[in-house]
Amino acid sequence: MVEVYFNVRRDLLVVRKGVPMPAVSAQGKWRKTKKRIVRISEEIRQAVHSQGYYMRKLSDLKKN
Repeated sequence: MVEVYFNVRRDLLVVRKGVPMPAVSAQGKWRKTKKRIVRISEEIRQAVHSQGYYMRKLSDLKKN
């Protein structure tokens, strides 16, 4: 299971349930989503498994 967080800039942070937030996430305040997460992509699943978290900035998506 994973926990999903958003910050005011709508950046995405996914961490394993019960694991403290990584130091990378120290920038800004994060809010836990209240919606239940049913599925996550394979890319996110692999990143959470190997690193313990997955972080994506909304600004990075707009550049592509």
